[in-house]
Amino acid sequence: MLIAVPLQVIVYVAFPPPETVQGFFDLFEKSTLLGLLSLDFLYIISNLLLIPIYLGISAILLKKQPSITILALVFGVISLSCYYPSNPAFDMLTLSKAYSVAAANESIVYLAAGETLLAQYVGTAYVAYYIIGAFSLLLFAYGLYQNTEIHKRIGIWGLISGVFMLIPSSFGTIGMIFSLLSLIPWCIFVFFLLKEFKIMYLNQESGLSK
Repeated sequence: MLIAVPLQVIVYVAFPPPETVQGFFDLFEKSTLLGLLSLDFLYIISNLLLIPIYLGISAILLKKQPSITILALVFGVISLSCYYPSNPAFDMLTLSKAYSVAAANESIVYLAAGETLLAQYVGTAYVAYYIIGAFSLLLFAYGLYQNTEIHKRIGIWGLISGVFMLIPSSFGTIGMIFSLLSLIPWCIFVFFLLKEFKIMYLNQESGLSK
């Protein structure tokens, strides 16, 4: 996760995504990889990484805070189930290939289909994914903050990131700013969480050895 998030930002800055369907089709024709990356292919991977992270947090919180943990997990599952259908990376790749060999009078069909995909890309499913995912993070972070066995800074950074995530990146300039700002506390949250997992693992190994 700590590698994937900076990579997403670097790709976005170095290769800004096209603003039109024609632009995406042209990009896929030049480079399939860049086309996929421009449609958040790395985001597909980083969202998968949320699963072990959230399961790890749940293992910590479940015994003392079962209600918060279960609700946060449910929100997390719903969020991810909304995201994957909204991402058009491979759908757009398929359309671009069909568009490249289509007759002139057929090309408009593929362009129209691409417009539908782009609308879906930032539509209801994506917004639901973003906001519900923010609530999931806020609940997990609050649980960590309340847990006396965990350093409170972990929960604080998670709460800060979750607040910034309440405004989806698709909500114009303000959404994009909040989206980028949420990544900073998120990476700090994951970093401290990693250290906490390591300490707990070492303590467990030490206890077993005794």
